[in-house]
Amino acid sequence: MSTTAVRTPAEYEARLREYYRERSEEGRAVRVGEKEVSEQAAIVARYSDLFSREQIDALREAEASSSGDERERLYRLRKACEGGFIYNELAEKGDALENALIRSRVTFNGEEMPLRAAQARLAVIDEYADRELLGDLERAESAKLNPDRLDLLTVSEELEGEVSGEPDPIARTEEEKAISLRDLERALVAASDATTTAYERLRDRWFDRILGPGRDAQPTNSHVAYMRRLSPLESTYTKDGAVPICLASTLAIGFDLTAIPNIRLDLEDRPQKNPRACVIASDPPEVVHLITRAQGGLADYQAFMHEAGHALHYAGVDPRLPFTFRAISRDHALTEIYSYILEAITREPGWHAEHFHLSDTQAAENAEATLFLEALLYRRYTAKLRYELGFWAAFAEEGGRSPRDYSTLLTEATGVRYDPRNYLSDMDGGFYSADYLRAWIRSAQLRAFLVGEVGEDWWKSAKTGEILRGLFAEGTKPTSEEIAGRLGFDPLDTGPLVADLNAVG
Repeated sequence: MSTTAVRTPAEYEARLREYYRERSEEGRAVRVGEKEVSEQAAIVARYSDLFSREQIDALREAEASSSGDERERLYRLRKACEGGFIYNELAEKGDALENALIRSRVTFNGEEMPLRAAQARLAVIDEYADRELLGDLERAESAKLNPDRLDLLTVSEELEGEVSGEPDPIARTEEEKAISLRDLERALVAASDATTTAYERLRDRWFDRILGPGRDAQPTNSHVAYMRRLSPLESTYTKDGAVPICLASTLAIGFDLTAIPNIRLDLEDRPQKNPRACVIASDPPEVVHLITRAQGGLADYQAFMHEAGHALHYAGVDPRLPFTFRAISRDHALTEIYSYILEAITREPGWHAEHFHLSDTQAAENAEATLFLEALLYRRYTAKLRYELGFWAAFAEEGGRSPRDYSTLLTEATGVRYDPRNYLSDMDGGFYSADYLRAWIRSAQLRAFLVGEVGEDWWKSAKTGEILRGLFAEGTKPTSEEIAGRLGFDPLDTGPLVADLNAVG
């Protein structure tokens, strides 16, 4: 078929589903370490007929003549076509960067290891000085790829501006997400300011507890993975206990993960496996992969529960929905609500007492540790959004060559010293930071709603599962802001979030 062949929307949607499934499965194989070479470019080449200017124009024309849900479906298909067209142009560069990451090595204490293995090792090294050394080696090696990252980012931005017709990356993102990023920023910064006193108390207590009295007054980000693991609590939150306890936790709210065959678990530890847990929904609700890499510590439990939220959402989608409303959303803010609400179970003192046989006092203390991490990450992402808004506002003039205030903003917000060399590697595409932050607001609203509807034991009640199941069935169709309205909240109401982050004993 010619690359200029044009499909009807129905034909296009069916073919797009096949493409997404193949690309997702390829990405999964590389991410989990089953493959050492990414071949996304070859997949893109096989489906090149999907992505053309003629197809974009045809979808735009169909969208313009439609209304309601059909217009929204066609809008998302058009944006998917635009994204595929851009990806088609960049696939070889993307593969080259991915393969360069796979080939990258560091030598630490006489041992050569893949860069990603070094990133995973940072979470489990007990000696402060050793973490500092390996972290600097990892950042230095990663920074060697910054020219390639910037090249890919620049070409991608030029294409997105040209194909979409909107050259301003901030305005383009606001149109796609149907929000004001600046209004969101103001609400988030106000919430961060309102929780600073509580955060500083948590930070001083848990920096000392986790990193020890010999720590630097302002530790570097070499230690973040170790802190997120809450290593001093490792003997309680064992590696072997993560899967059975998390399965029991999801079962308590009405979801038996062992009885949902379309959720495929990958829990193995491989050297090239990306240490960051994720869900890859290759073809929801039929094929959903839940991927984690346990290393011991409470972070394993939190990562599992977080990804279980994603997996249950995608696996719980009504299969009668069009593929577009099962797999394609305007952004990621919707599904992150559900990952956050399941992860929030690990912040309930009763969960710690019930599953780990702790006294009420010890359970409350351990739950406070999870609140510390939640506050740290919230403040980090708020600062990251502020940095990214500045980065993209100045991109036309600066071309992304400057780290700008990346280090300053993140360091001031968290008390962790962030290396300016991370300014490109720490940037997710499409203002993903904004999606995480909208989900932070929304999941706090959802928790408040569940407490009101179900009670304080919402985290172990099947009634919670009934409520969530109804939300999951809608797939990716609603926006995060629409969910806020259903829960009885204004989308930018950070009151529940502030209350959660200020709940320090």
